[in-house]
Amino acid sequence: MASQKVAPGNMQFAFTFYKQVAAAAPSKNIFFSPVSISTALAMLSVGARSGTLSQMVESLGFPPSVVPLTEVHAGFHHLLQVLNDPGSQLKLHMGNALFIREGVDLLRPFLDELKQNYLSEAFSTDFQNEEKAKKQINGYVEEQTKGKIVDLLSSLDTRTVLVLISYIYFRGQWDKPFEVESTQEGLFHVDEHTTVKVPMMFNWSKYDTTYDRELFATVVQLPYKGSASALFILPDEGKLDQVEKVLSSSTVTKWKNAMHHGPINLYMPKFSLACTLDLKDLLQKMGITEVFSDAADLSGITGGRNLKASKAVHKAVLSIDEKGTEAAAATALEAMPMCLPPTIKFDRPFLLVIYHNTTDCNLFIGKIVNPTAQ
Repeated sequence: MASQKVAPGNMQFAFTFYKQVAAAAPSKNIFFSPVSISTALAMLSVGARSGTLSQMVESLGFPPSVVPLTEVHAGFHHLLQVLNDPGSQLKLHMGNALFIREGVDLLRPFLDELKQNYLSEAFSTDFQNEEKAKKQINGYVEEQTKGKIVDLLSSLDTRTVLVLISYIYFRGQWDKPFEVESTQEGLFHVDEHTTVKVPMMFNWSKYDTTYDRELFATVVQLPYKGSASALFILPDEGKLDQVEKVLSSSTVTKWKNAMHHGPINLYMPKFSLACTLDLKDLLQKMGITEVFSDAADLSGITGGRNLKASKAVHKAVLSIDEKGTEAAAATALEAMPMCLPPTIKFDRPFLLVIYHNTTDCNLFIGKIVNPTAQ
C-alpha cells in the first residue's frame, strides 16, 4: 500500500515529537495525534522549496534519498483515504487546512496538490480583524469535528500571514466493553504525595499483555472494534521517566511481539481530556526552524518568498469510558478458565499509544499523569 511508504517516517516523528512535548511539560497530561501533525506538515511542504523543504522532510523522517517526495505525498493521500473511511467501525475524522492572509495570491499547482493528495483547502482570511479571523478558523474546526473541538485558537496576531491547522477526532468502541455496573470510585496516585478520586472501571477478560523486565513496565493491549488498538503502558513506581526515554517504534514492536493472551483483572480510570499544543516551539526544537523565520522559502505557494508560517496549533480530544466512547449495541460473554487471574490496575501515571493496524500508524500518543486534570 502507498501508505506503507510513509509509515516508518511517521513512527520516527511520533516518538521524537513525544519526547519534545514530555520535556516541555514533564508533570502534565499529554495527548496528541502525531499522524495529524505529520500530515499537516507534509501538506505545507508541498509549497516549500530549498532549505525550508529540506528541513521539513528530514525532520518528518522522509529524507529524499530514502523516500522520494512524490511517494511521500501519494502515501499521505492513501493514508487519509483509509483513516477517513466512512464505512469503518471506527469513527475517525482527520484533516488539515491553511488560512492565508487576504490579498496573497496562491499558485494553482499548490492548490491542486492540496485538494488531490491532502483532501484539503486553503482559505483566504482577514487577519487584520482578529475576532473575525478567529471565528472563521475556530468555526471551521468545530464544524469538521462535529462540535467536539471548540475554540482551537485563543488569540491571533493581526500581522499573521499564514496559519496551519491540524485536527483529529476519534471515537472507538472497545472490542471487550467494561461493565458500567462494575465502575466504582477509586484512588489514582498522581505522585508519592498526591492522590485523586476517579471512577475506576473494571473488566475480567482475556487480553494481550506483557511485562518488560528491562524497563519495569506492564503493557496491556485493548483492541477497538475495527482496525485500531490501544497500548496502555504502566511503568512500575519511579520508572516512568526511564520508559519515556526509550519510547520508540522498536520498543513498541518489542512489546507487541512479546504479548501473551490470557485472563486478567483489569482496572482502568474513566476520564476525558483535551490537549492543545503550540507546535511552533516544539517543531523548531526538532529542526524545523526556517519555515517560521524570515528566511522561509514557501515560494511554491505564492511564487515569491513573501510568506512564512506564523502559527501552528494542534488540539486532540480523548475520552475513555466503559464502552470505549460510544454505547455498544451487542454484548459478548466469554468463557474463562477457573483460576485466579493476575490483577493490573492503572492507578498511577501511565502512557498510551493508539495505533491503526492496517496502516501501521500511530494515531495518538499520550501520558496520563492526573486523569482529573484538564
